[in-house]
Amino acid sequence: MNVSDILKSAKDSMDKTLEFTQKNLEKVRTGRASASLVDNVKVDYYGSPTPLSQIASISVPDAKTIVIQPWDRSTLSSIEKAIQSAGLGFNPMNDGSVIRIPVPPLTEERRKEFVKMSKKIAEEGKIAVRNVRRDNMEALKKGEKDKDFSEDDKKKGEDEVQKFTDEYIRKIDDLQVKKEKELMED
Repeated sequence: MNVSDILKSAKDSMDKTLEFTQKNLEKVRTGRASASLVDNVKVDYYGSPTPLSQIASISVPDAKTIVIQPWDRSTLSSIEKAIQSAGLGFNPMNDGSVIRIPVPPLTEERRKEFVKMSKKIAEEGKIAVRNVRRDNMEALKKGEKDKDFSEDDKKKGEDEVQKFTDEYIRKIDDLQVKKEKELMED
């Protein structure tokens, strides 16, 4: 394995970590309605837990409402139960053809809980980025030891991996700050 392969691997892994962290931050509820709030709710669909997004269309007609239209009407009550038991603090209303979820405004206490949760998600993302850095630094040391490339190449590779690490940690921090602002406004 040469230095450019190691650098490509590091960047790819950090990209995936950033994407994963971003998706998890999107799931943290703000005071606004968003389809991502209920996307991953698991519904008992003919005996198997199925993500809501696979059995219904989810739309957001306004900032305070989520509308779920199941493709199979017989799943309405299962969807309603799944949303109630998901611990999202929602009270779904079933009108026989669609489920409407009014998104209540967040209390100050809940906002602070969600900020804390978003910080934890961001910290987990930064730890994952640092783990990628560690693994790739070890790969660079091993490559130099195995005479795959020179010490100078190893040093340049380490500098690049560190640059990637700093860049991705900054991006994760930016995502978290943006999420915190969303949570605290309204």
